[in-house]
Order: sequence, then C-alpha cells, then structure tokens
Amino acid sequence: MKNWTLKKLVYVYLVRYAEEQQDLALLSISTFQRALKDPNQLIRASALRVLSSIRVPIIVPIMMLAIKEASTDLSPYVRKTAAHAIQKLYSLDPDQKEHLIEVIEKLLKDKSTLVAGSVVMAFEEVCPDRIDLIHKNYRKLCNLLVDVEEWGQVVIIHMLTRYARTQFVSPWREDAVFDENGEKTFYDSEEERRVDQSKPYIMDPDHRLLLRNTKPLLQSRNTAVVMAVSQLYWHLAPKHELSIITKSLVRLFRSHREVQYIVLQNIATMSIQRKGMFEPFMKSFYVRSTDATHIKTLKLEILTNLANEANISTILRELQTYVKSQDKAFAAATIQAIGRCATNISEVTDTCLNGLVLLLSNRDETVVAESVVVIKKLLQTQPSQHSDIIKHMAKLFDNITVPMARASILWLMGEYCEHVPKIAPDVLRKMAKTFTSEEDIVKLQTVNLAAKLYLSNSKQTKLLTQYVLNLGKYDQNYDIRDRTRFIRQLIVPNEKSGVLSRYARRILMAPKPAPVLQSAFKDRDRFQLGTLSHTLNSQANGYLELSDWPAVAPDQSVRIVEVVEPVKEAGAPVLGKSKPGKSAEKFYSDSEEEEEGSSSEDSSSSSKSESESESEENSDDSNKSSSSQSENSSRESDSEKKKKTLKNKKLQQQKPDILNITYLPPQIIQKALLLIIMTKLFSIHIVLSFSNQFVANCRCSLLCLCVFLACQFDAVSWHVRVSLQASFPVFVPETSHELLHRMTGKGLSAQYRFTRQPCIYGNSMVSLQLTLSNSSDQALENIHISEKSSTGQNIHRFNAIERLEPQASVTVSMGVDFNDSTQAANFQLCTKEDEFSVSIQPAVGELLLPITMTEADFTKEQGKLVGMNESSATITMTPENVSSQSVNRKVVSVANLGVIPSSQENIHRFAGKTVSSGCLVLVSVALKDPDAGITINTEKTVMGSMLLRQVKTALTNSGP
Repeated sequence: MKNWTLKKLVYVYLVRYAEEQQDLALLSISTFQRALKDPNQLIRASALRVLSSIRVPIIVPIMMLAIKEASTDLSPYVRKTAAHAIQKLYSLDPDQKEHLIEVIEKLLKDKSTLVAGSVVMAFEEVCPDRIDLIHKNYRKLCNLLVDVEEWGQVVIIHMLTRYARTQFVSPWREDAVFDENGEKTFYDSEEERRVDQSKPYIMDPDHRLLLRNTKPLLQSRNTAVVMAVSQLYWHLAPKHELSIITKSLVRLFRSHREVQYIVLQNIATMSIQRKGMFEPFMKSFYVRSTDATHIKTLKLEILTNLANEANISTILRELQTYVKSQDKAFAAATIQAIGRCATNISEVTDTCLNGLVLLLSNRDETVVAESVVVIKKLLQTQPSQHSDIIKHMAKLFDNITVPMARASILWLMGEYCEHVPKIAPDVLRKMAKTFTSEEDIVKLQTVNLAAKLYLSNSKQTKLLTQYVLNLGKYDQNYDIRDRTRFIRQLIVPNEKSGVLSRYARRILMAPKPAPVLQSAFKDRDRFQLGTLSHTLNSQANGYLELSDWPAVAPDQSVRIVEVVEPVKEAGAPVLGKSKPGKSAEKFYSDSEEEEEGSSSEDSSSSSKSESESESEENSDDSNKSSSSQSENSSRESDSEKKKKTLKNKKLQQQKPDILNITYLPPQIIQKALLLIIMTKLFSIHIVLSFSNQFVANCRCSLLCLCVFLACQFDAVSWHVRVSLQASFPVFVPETSHELLHRMTGKGLSAQYRFTRQPCIYGNSMVSLQLTLSNSSDQALENIHISEKSSTGQNIHRFNAIERLEPQASVTVSMGVDFNDSTQAANFQLCTKEDEFSVSIQPAVGELLLPITMTEADFTKEQGKLVGMNESSATITMTPENVSSQSVNRKVVSVANLGVIPSSQENIHRFAGKTVSSGCLVLVSVALKDPDAGITINTEKTVMGSMLLRQVKTALTNSGP
C-alpha cells in the first residue's frame, strides 16, 4: 500500500478492532514486521506504535523483540516511540518487567532530548522504585531539562523530585550554608566532599544543580511546567528561596478557569505554612465579578490564610463587599471566612461579631442562617460577654426559617441558659407549639434545650419539658425517639433510674471547648503538590508518596560519570592548543582503551574457550603432534601481539604534537606533512582549518594526499577535521532595543543591538553592543553588571565604567551564551547606589553565524537533514517581494545567514550555523509565482520551526 493516508486509516482500524477479532489481526503482523525495517523513520515508528497497541497476548514476544530493536534505532523519533511502547507492553504482560527494565536502562543513557521525557515516563510506570537506574543519568537529565519538550519536562521534574528526597539531606535546617554556584565543591575530591555530622549543613552540588537548571522553566508558557517547577521548589528548595516561584504562580491567574482552579488549590496549601510568600500579591487574590463560584471560594480561602494584624482591616473591607454578592454560596463562604478571621485574630473578634449580628436582619435567608452558625461558634469563646447578642438572636428566632440556623439558636439558648434565664423558657414554649412541624435537627435541639432548662430552672419548665418529651417519644424518627427516652431516664429521677442520673447535670451542662475554625486545606500538605491526590484530597490510584529526607546523605559517588571528551564535529571552533595529559591520551587511544577497559576480561575468557574448543576438535580429528604445533604457533602469535600492543602504548604515552595549518599554500602543507610523517616518532593530530576560497580550490586533493599517507604509515594516528569558518555578515541591522528606560533607571538608560559578528570573548557567545546614557543632572559612578545572574546563561561582562558624566553616552561590548535558545538572559545592571533588573530577549535569527559553501555541498548537507530535521511551509507572496533581490534582503534581515550561489533563478539558498553548538542551519526559498515554498533543515528542530515563522512573516509583509 503506497498511499500513506490510507495506511494510517488501516492502522487506526486495526487498533480499534484487533482485540475483538484477534485471528484477523494476527494476519497483519508480518506487514508490521516488514515496516519496522522501512528506510522512512515515520513508517518505522508508526508500525511499532500500532504493533504495540494491538492488545493480543500471543504477540507479546514479537512486540518485545520489536521494542528492543527500535531502542537502538538511529532515529530518535523511533526510539521515543519504543519508550512509549514499553508502557503498553507492560500493561499487557507485567511478566515482561525484567526485560523491559533492560530496555529502559539502555534508553536512559540516550542523549537525545526527544527520548528523555518518554523513557522517564516509562520508568515511572514500570519500575519507579529502581532509583539506582537514575544515578548515572541524573546530571544528564538535569542538563537536558531545558531542551526537552514540555510534556517530558513535567514527567522528568516529578521524577527528580522523588529522587532528590531520597538522595539529599534536608535543606530546612537552621545552620544551613548555601553555595549559590556550587562549582568549587563539585570538582573536589570525595574526601573533601564528605561532610561531618558536627559541621553545619552544606547543600550538595547535585542538589543545587537541580534547582539551578529548573529555575528558568518558571518562565515557561506551559502552565503544567510552571506548576511542576513550583512543587519541586516547595518540596526541595531552602525556605529563603521559595519566593522566586510566587510571581510565576500569580502569572497563571490569567489562564483558563481550569488552570486557575488547580493553581489556587496549591497556593491555598502553600499560604497556610508560608504567608509571607504571597502577602505582597494579596490584591491578585481579590475576587472578580467574572470569576466562577469555585474560583471565588478558593480566592476567599487564600485571603483568609493571608490575614494578619497588619492587613486584616483591608481584608475585612473586601469581605464586606463580598457578602452583598448575588451568589448565595459565595456569600455564605464569605461569612465563614469572617468567622475564621475573628477566631484567628483576637483584635477583630468583637468587630466581626457586631458585623455578623447586623447581617441577621438581611433579607437573604442563606446569609442569615450562615451568620447564625458562625456567631454560635464565635460566642463559645466568650459567652459571658455577649449575652446581648444571644438575646438579639432569640428575638429574631421567629423570622428565621432555615433549619440549621434555628437549631444553632436553640443550642445557644440551652448551652447558655443561665445567662438568659428569662428568654430561654419562652423560646422553649414557642418550640413546644410547633414541635411536630419542625425538621429533625430542630427537634433534637429542642429536646436538648428542654433537658438543660429542666436541670437549671425546673420550676418554670418542668411541665414544658414533660410535654416536649412526650411528643418526642412518639416521633416518626427513631433517632428522636431514642434521644427522648434516654433524656427522660437521665433527668427525671424514678425507681428505675440508675446511678447515671446523679450525674445528669455534669453530663448535659459540662463546659465544651470552643471550636477551632481551620482551613479546609490544612491537612492537604500530606500529598505532593500538583498531583491528582492533592486536588481530590484523597490518595489516587498510582500515587507515589514523597519519602522523608534521609538523616545521612547517601554516597555521592554513584552519580559520578567518567566523561570522555568526544571529537568535535565539522563546524566546531578550532583551537590553537589542546589539553595535555589525560585528555590527549584518551584522544589517541580511544579504541584500545575501550578494548582493554571494557572487554579485557571477556577477551581472556573467550580466548580460553576458543582454545579449549579447538583442542577438543583437534583431539578428535588429528594426533597429539599437530595439536602441540598449533599450541606453539598460537603462543608465538600471542607474544607478537603483546609486543605490538606494548609498542603502540609507548607511542601513545608520548606527548602528541598538534599542527595547526591555517591559510597556507598547498605546496607548503604537503612538504610539512611529509617531513613530519617521515620521522615516524610522533602521533600527529592535524587540524586543517581552511578559508572558504581555499576549500573550493584544493580541499579534495589535499585530503586525498592525507588519506594516502595515512595508509602508508600505520604507526601514525591521524585525526583530520575540516572546519568551515564563519563568513562576514551580509546584513547588519542598525536598530537598537531598549534594555533600561531612563525613568526606571533613575537617569541611566541603556540600549542594545546585535552586531552579528563572531564574539571575541568566546566561540559560543553572541556579540552585543550596549549604549549607556546618563540623562540625569548628576554623574553616575561604577556602572557594571552584577556577578549574580538570575539565569543559567554565561555572560561576559564589560569592564566597569568608573564615571559617566551628565548627558554623556558610552558604548561597550559584551557577550552572552544563549545556549541556542531564545530564553531571555536576565542580569543586574548596577550603579554605585542602585541595581536594575534587565533582560535581553534574542530573536532566533540572531543566534546564527553565516557560512558559505558551494551549491553541491549545500544539496549534500540538506539531504542529510530530512525527516524530523526539516520544517517547510508554502506562502503567497506580494508582487513586490517576488524578485530575487527582495527575497535575499528580507531573509538576511531576519536571520544572520550567508547567501549561497544558486544556478537556478527561482531557488534561493542561505546557510549558517548556530553560535553555541555549531549545528548547521540551511534555508531554501523556491519561488513558484505567486507562491513560495520555504524549507529549513537543521538538527535544532525547535529553532527551525521558530526561524520558519520569522521568514514567513518577513516574506509576506510588504515594505522594507
């Protein structure tokens, strides 16, 4: 089937009906097995996805084999699909767990950001308790976190949160010492890194690495990522660093209601323990008229949690407005919030009580009922001082119809009947008349009131009490009947009464503790923030609890991974010197070290088994003499091999010479190479760094010579690398961007622009030009950039400006390593008196350097970057943009690219490389009047899609 769209429909049909018609589904397995070998990575991934979705137990071995093969596929997209298939196979056959763990362990070592999130999700589903699999990959996951897709970031952050709680000591100690950078201790020896129990707490460098690498994600556009980072900081960060998550959480209030609900729930839990975090943003929690009821209630909860002696007056004024709301449920919740404020802050108890009493005359029955319930709870704190309020409530008793409110007033009358001796009997008289028509909860409190009045004022209420007890004795509700009969035996003495009746007064009139009005979120901190269990306030299926901090930190060495410096790829910056010692040795003996280090034991054991098998075969087929001759010959060959390896080791231990050849004529290069090679005394590392014109003229012939010479002299270790250097920019924009406004900077203003030149401070940095101006009347002194940067970018700061006179300007240069990301670089621009937070937001086109190449090289490199590495779009262009000159001008204006000569008039090509990693970026624009096809090929897929949007915008806009 060649039609890809039709093939996808068949795949969907198979997944839907395979479980019902298993025999028919089995007929298609061979088709998927063939598709797993297809050259197209999308077809391979789709075949694996569908094969793993067919829930037929008989094909489990086939699925297992397919997953193992896909986990070693060259395409990261296929490896990602294999990670997704692990979870499906585990749910189908849990007995495959051990085999799946082996695949997970292999995929965890994958360096692709496309695979990281998927394999961690598979780890969480299959073996979340195997923390040992994370040790070696911990630092890699922390460093890759910024570049992983948003779904993967959430999964990895939650997993690392659980990991950190088991591997690091609690940072919440009073004697804690925090190293912001942690670089010094990161490279110390193990003995220096061990912390004695008597010494104060020092944060583990890996703990700091996790906090530092997740901090930039607080600016993510994805609310789930921001919430995940916030919960990580809440559970792992020192308490004095928690304030950095506040602004990010408040920013999420602008999202949809569903997002607001989850965020507010988590803030409500946080605000109970850390009021100071959200108190500066208290106005953000004010209720809006457009908010839904559940959002209003949560904001009300948070405002109540934030209430203290300093801001209670402001909060109470806000609550007075909320009471008048047409939303009855919200108005009732507001009255409860007032009661909590009155309980928690004794200074406003009387004020709140008086306000609640005024609400008793409200026309809304719900407001009145809730006020009565809250007043009842507040009066229990100081009943003797508020007898007037009890009398006022008794007067309003006839007008209140809500059962809970009537029951609350009756309870108050009975509990404090001694404070209102004249009013309580009259209330009982009214209740005796309407007893049969009241609700059950009111009847129960009427019986309680009658019993308490009988014990305290039996002369006036004896007959009323007997009448009420007789009514209750024959009530339809069995609870009321049982309560009535129990009360009668307890308070009315007779011959059958037991010893219990002597203590009737102490039982019924015993002093009761005042209720404690607590937040509904007080006990939710037992669940991890941001989880479903926290939202539901009950443990959901699959919830993994956070472990307590270990008393003693586990061994830190389990996370140490030996890093072998890889050979730099073409396009990487060429350095004039190399590190001596270990790095040079590793470079020249990679293959032998791997053979000796990884398979020395295996080779010895395999040689033994081979010799044994050979001796057995020879004993069957030949005599003893032939076997002895073969043994002698094998010994001689072994000795010769040992001599050769020793000779090679001696050559490798000598310090290699490094020859940098830059812009030299071919004849001189050939003579120099021949002279050095003929000595045969050194292992030579030759780096060829050519200009573009030189590459076009003689690159092929020179490389052929090098390969020929390498074949002639096998004792020489050759490492030839061709590096394309950046060319001059085609277009340099003159527009500047505002960095600091003169009003914000108190007279100091700053603007920046991208120079599009290679940065002199570092090969991976973007060159910037800053213009600082003093618009004030006084001179500014010591203008500099603070050493503390709020993000992880590497910034080369300009030299401090000692003095800047009024109305004067100065231009300085600086470099920033954006790590091939459009994330803003935040830093502090300081003067002698003040500090100003500023940020530089780069456009994706400014993260490139232009390069030139031939049209054939462009086509060749473009053929390597297809599939997932290609982004394309078709646009309709305006007539003034169709010309080749206009296309070139608009593309190079938005991106720092070099123009590639093209033999076709309707195709325009541009090439560049990323500043930080040196990845190739190829742009081609094919004009098809009136449409144009844009294609961008690069390993940085996210950068390619962002650049595609900018180029589309530039080509569709009219004007310069």
